[in-house]
Amino acid sequence: MIQARYFNVSENHIVDVKPEQFASALQDPQGLLWVDFSGESPQESEPILRQTFGFHPLAVDDALQESHVPKIDDWGQFLYIVFHELVFEPGSEDIKTVELDVFLGENYIVTHHDLPVPSLSRVWEACQRDDRYLKMDADHLLYKLADELVADYMQVVDEMDKEIEFVEDEIFKKPSSVMVQKLFDLKRATLQLRRTLSPQREVLNKLARNDFAVIDANDRIYFRDVYDHLVRLHDISEGLRDLVGGALDTYLSVINNRMNDVMKTLTLITTLFMPISFVAGFFGMNFFQPVDQLSIWTSNPAFIAMLVIVVATPMGMFMWMRRRGWM
Repeated sequence: MIQARYFNVSENHIVDVKPEQFASALQDPQGLLWVDFSGESPQESEPILRQTFGFHPLAVDDALQESHVPKIDDWGQFLYIVFHELVFEPGSEDIKTVELDVFLGENYIVTHHDLPVPSLSRVWEACQRDDRYLKMDADHLLYKLADELVADYMQVVDEMDKEIEFVEDEIFKKPSSVMVQKLFDLKRATLQLRRTLSPQREVLNKLARNDFAVIDANDRIYFRDVYDHLVRLHDISEGLRDLVGGALDTYLSVINNRMNDVMKTLTLITTLFMPISFVAGFFGMNFFQPVDQLSIWTSNPAFIAMLVIVVATPMGMFMWMRRRGWM
């Protein structure tokens, strides 16, 4: 789907325009044209990008045919920028990225994406509610897009932090192999987050500090503000990775402690029954011959005495171990 909005300076209002009107809209240096290609096929998009806007074939090919990490290319009369939208679904412990390609010129901005981009949708709806967004320069509209993207990054970081806290609580309550799988999924998600934030931070750093022809020097401070947010998010992502590593170590410690408790219990049971086994084994040896002199061992008093020994010995050992602090 191709949708476009154009701010006409002479008439001082914003209108929706069709592809055949793009060329005339570009002739107005004071106007602002925003064209959004959403899930449009390359066959439909390429002629408009190459012929109407005059973008370089390599830049068009990058946008339509290839996937890239966040980057920025300066083509003189326009900038080609790749942003990534992050999507994190709680419970799945997986981060998905949606590529957003942006062409920025003096009086236009062109966006291309194959999947929905929530941050772009919010800016587009804001332009429909308030025409002041399109009355600003194209680079300021790019700032609004970048700012909304980073706001979504913050939500992703918050959701991941909550998920890590939940897993940490579950580790102490009910550790299981499912927790290990979640921890490794979260670890992979933090790595994906870092791989996205690092190049994205460099893109905003260049927008804030480099001298581009289509970026007003007075607007660089806005990109610097977004860059500061990304620096902070990058530091937070490092902390999340450390939290996941710490949670994994905690899980292993909890499992080892539980194993030690199990071994302690089994050892205690074995120790308590060892005297009984000894007594039963000693007096049950088959080379004892019952003669008249040993007939007393088969009497009732002997049975009662043996029963008392069998019961009292483990109880005495239990009290002794408890006094020693072994249990």
